[in-house]
Amino acid sequence: MCSNSYNFFRNKLKSCSLLQQKVASMTMSVLENVVETLFSKDFHLLQALNSSGLGLCSGSNTFTVISTIKRMMEKKCRELNCQTLELQVYLNDLPRNDFNTLFKGLSSKVVGNKCEEVSCYVMGVPGSFHGWLFPRNSLHLVHSSYNVHWLTQALTSREGLALNKGKICISKTCPPVVGEAYLSLFQEDFTMFLNARSQEVVPNGCMVLILRGRQSSHPSNMESCFTWELLAIAIAQLVSQGLIDEDKLDTFNVPSYFLSLEEVKDIVERDRSFTVDHMEGFELDSLQMQENDKWIRGEKFAKVVKAFTEPTISNQFGHEIIDKLYD
Repeated sequence: MCSNSYNFFRNKLKSCSLLQQKVASMTMSVLENVVETLFSKDFHLLQALNSSGLGLCSGSNTFTVISTIKRMMEKKCRELNCQTLELQVYLNDLPRNDFNTLFKGLSSKVVGNKCEEVSCYVMGVPGSFHGWLFPRNSLHLVHSSYNVHWLTQALTSREGLALNKGKICISKTCPPVVGEAYLSLFQEDFTMFLNARSQEVVPNGCMVLILRGRQSSHPSNMESCFTWELLAIAIAQLVSQGLIDEDKLDTFNVPSYFLSLEEVKDIVERDRSFTVDHMEGFELDSLQMQENDKWIRGEKFAKVVKAFTEPTISNQFGHEIIDKLYD
């Protein structure tokens, strides 16, 4: 998969925002506890708390994270009767992200009067979070939601051959080498991510990561590949009709790995850049699947899938097949 495909996959589209809002609500207490922890480590003696949002892009979820940190800082300042603090937030995403829209929303929703208990300043930082983005020992808090499970590399053999013919993700019919290759790619990317953050975060700093994962031990379980399997079936049907070249299907794999809690913990412990203070998994029901009418349910589900897959699918298979595919 080319780099442009990976960039497209990272875009967050409005049709997926409801699910992410639900995730943000469920994990807000974790973020609040982290700010509490930072203040217990005498970070309140500093003039400013530096935080980064990795891959946050634009939208209400970005504002929610910033507002939560700001609100907790104000609460701790009142409790400790300490001097007025400043919050510096660095919002990161790939260069193609619409930073203009992001900052237009921030101007009225987050960045308020500088005479408040906690003044908030926001900056944009374009670039890939798999590498260094910030100076050494400059960040107190790192936050990332629904981003780190995306991969940066293509799934191929050492000889450059397709490993997963006729499929676009890990499934029960795939050879074991496919799952092993996906895990290896994720381990490499996640280790690179941890190493970069370990240089940027101050001693005793904190990181909050929200990732798309799975509860089962095997990555081919339906919870991990349900959406992609449906899409693969639709693509295969268009291949059988001669509308898509078979080679394009054989060389395409979704650049994402849905990991288990055990896999995350294992990588963190082996890397030793960070320690795990809290780890929790929770299950979410798709809002679209709660619809009783199966045809309406299917239509809603297809629209959600299209929202976050169309750019990459179009790039790989051509824009002319998009309508037929999602129908």
